Amino acid sequence: MARVSTRTRGRSYGYVGPAELKSAVRSGSGGFRVGSAADFGGWVAERSAVELAEPFTFVVGTDGVLRLAPRRSEHVACAGGARVLGAGEISFVREADRWTVSDVSNHSTGYCPDVTSWTAVAHALDGVGLVRPSGFTHEVVFRRCPGCQEHSIVRESDFVCVFCGSDLPQMWNVDPTV
Repeated sequence: MARVSTRTRGRSYGYVGPAELKSAVRSGSGGFRVGSAADFGGWVAERSAVELAEPFTFVVGTDGVLRLAPRRSEHVACAGGARVLGAGEISFVREADRWTVSDVSNHSTGYCPDVTSWTAVAHALDGVGLVRPSGFTHEVVFRRCPGCQEHSIVRESDFVCVFCGSDLPQMWNVDPTV
């Protein structure tokens, strides 16, 4: 079972998206828990070619375990409403006799994880024996505007709020409880 030590764990992220999405999460729900290579093998064998052609929603729980759900699933539902160490979208491709992560991002507007969440994501993928890239294939930089409090995606290193034009901080600041 993949576990993240306190040393490699890093920051956890609370849900910062719309409250109605979190309130819709039911106890015991969540994405498919991938705690081993066998878990992943069973899960991927049940996916159709159409499903595998699209990215999946993923989270890494605070226990360090990868959880997967269909792409259009909300990250907060995949996480069962809990805090996460990482969240985003992930794609898999079969190469020779093994599965490889072809694309992985931290694109989750519900959790807005920092790019530093890669460490926890990499550890979870390594724990189930998936070949992976050396970092996110698409990094998303999230910031909370100190002026209007909206969550923004920083594009092309332009740290300016798209909602009000205020400067955005260089350091991750999305979750006000951290």
